[in-house]
Amino acid sequence: MRILATLLALGVAPAVQPAVVRAEPFQVQVERYLLPNGLVVILHPDHRLPNIVTELSYRVGSRDERPGRTGFAHLFEHLMFMGTEAVPNGKFDSIMEAEGGQNNGATSEDRTYYFESGPSNLLETFLWLEADRLSTLPDGMNKAKLDLQRDVVKNERRQSYENRPYAKMELVLPEKLYPLGHPYHHPVIGSHRDLSAARVSDVTAFFHTFYVPSNAVLIVAGDFDTARAKTLIEHYFGWMKQVPEPTHVEIPTPPPLSKTEIVTLTDAVELPKVTFAFLSPAWFAPDDAECELLAALLGGGKFSRLYQRLVYERKIAESVEVEQRAMQGSGIFLISAIARKDKTAADLETAITEEVERLRTAPPTDREIERARAFLDVEHLREIESMIGLTEAIAQFDFRFGDPSRVPELLSRYQKIGAPAVATVALRVLSKPHLIFRVVPR
Repeated sequence: MRILATLLALGVAPAVQPAVVRAEPFQVQVERYLLPNGLVVILHPDHRLPNIVTELSYRVGSRDERPGRTGFAHLFEHLMFMGTEAVPNGKFDSIMEAEGGQNNGATSEDRTYYFESGPSNLLETFLWLEADRLSTLPDGMNKAKLDLQRDVVKNERRQSYENRPYAKMELVLPEKLYPLGHPYHHPVIGSHRDLSAARVSDVTAFFHTFYVPSNAVLIVAGDFDTARAKTLIEHYFGWMKQVPEPTHVEIPTPPPLSKTEIVTLTDAVELPKVTFAFLSPAWFAPDDAECELLAALLGGGKFSRLYQRLVYERKIAESVEVEQRAMQGSGIFLISAIARKDKTAADLETAITEEVERLRTAPPTDREIERARAFLDVEHLREIESMIGLTEAIAQFDFRFGDPSRVPELLSRYQKIGAPAVATVALRVLSKPHLIFRVVPR
């Protein structure tokens, strides 16, 4: 069954296609408890492989930044790797890598997290390293460290957005879609001006506000002894004092756009690209699952509507991509296409508009929805098949609902949604005023 779902997602037609393709049900067994200092601990034992993953997730993202300090949450993620007195700069990586471990971190609009992965015997090492920088990082912070990582983040902005083909749109998108003052108005990477303005005092204040046990979730997943893990967690984290959880920024519902706006950007590219951007539901809010199915129906694999029409039949696009990009407080529904060599941005814009309008006269069929479900099943199973991916899914559900056992809903929430519901949501979301980005060759 899973092989068939994979074939469908990749656009390979098997000899016989059944009427229904469904993912096998699964469960995620977790134990969740609270330390006296407010740290949430989640344990997920899995002894199939001798590996361990730890993740320390903080409820802070770019939405929590104050004016004039955009990009600060992401900058701070980099600073967390600058070393402490016990583990100087560079040692955090070398200590675990010497024993086969790895680590990384990521920042989004809503959350920042750090994870370690490696052989099971590294559990205590991982916990010690995370506890050390949580408790002592500000003690060794100075301007030299801040300047170094400030330049790294600026260079990341240049490489990932300013000088990457078609990526400039990502810097403009939130500013155009969310009004000034909204927590999602600015990109996570921030601006050069605000990064330059950051001071050491800003860093230490940010740390003492958000990097406290009461604002964090520690997850241990993989091959470990539960009793020993609890003892180690108590030893390394239990002594930390309780600090009140910071006040979290509320995410207001963004106002609808007053009219459809076309934004033209020039870039060092050979082919034009067009992107339609619509305000859509937040992650796991009502209609989010329908938007996921709609995205798969329109752009999920070679059987999708837009691929069939724009790439295969009309031959005006090199590629298409459709995404329901859902955050904690809002979402963005994106439809993108890159033109073929002899086609223009206007050609793409007209074709996408026609396909969106065709949802009215030719609404989704049951067969299309079944195929979209199969595509999403494969996508989510790929996300959580590794212990690192599953650990991050556990963290997301705890952040959103305080209930990490709900991870199986990544798949099960689509099963009861029929074609009429997807058609209704499609008309509701895609009929609103929206943004049209045209990225054209310089």
